[in-house]
Amino acid sequence: MYGGYSSAFDKAQGRDRAGLARAGINSRLNVEYCTAGPIGLEQLRTEITEVARTFGVPERGAELIAEEQRRIDAVTARVKDRPRPAVFVYDSGDGSASTSGGGGMGNEILSLAGGTNVFADLKGTFADVSWEKVIERKPEVVLVYDYGGTTVEAKKQRLLNDPALAEVPAVKNRRFVVLPLSSAVLGVRVADAVESLGRSLHPDAA
Repeated sequence: MYGGYSSAFDKAQGRDRAGLARAGINSRLNVEYCTAGPIGLEQLRTEITEVARTFGVPERGAELIAEEQRRIDAVTARVKDRPRPAVFVYDSGDGSASTSGGGGMGNEILSLAGGTNVFADLKGTFADVSWEKVIERKPEVVLVYDYGGTTVEAKKQRLLNDPALAEVPAVKNRRFVVLPLSSAVLGVRVADAVESLGRSLHPDAA
């Protein structure tokens, strides 16, 4: 059993890793949730290599790593001399905001695409922050993670309808970009995410 998030092995749901092992089922958790420290392209290579080996297709893993790197390098070359906008990642939340911290692949994707995460100083893949902190950091762009039952449009309206956020540059200028949450984690969609976000942040880049 392969899990992309720690919640895949929720003991309360009867699928903790120790229980699976007792039942004779091997398990693997994405390295993003097994690593102490920032996640980047080195960990992406490790994840793809080990998963490909686990499922008996190591050559496909090597090919994928090379292709991902080629595509990512093309984006970073296009945006390297561009101003890097300050970006607030809005995952979810009403009373407070769930955002991307500096420890996860989401932060690395944002950096590779030519942006700067305003909460990169926070440890971990995700973090909860107050709206006051969002206001203080004056993001120029809001990156909305698209997933689950709350639509992107509903998330945008939550920000646009909050008077406290009216003078935040990204909200005032209605500068929103969108990324599927499934592309913002360590996995085979990283190059897709970097390309998509690079185009959104720097639409005039050659």
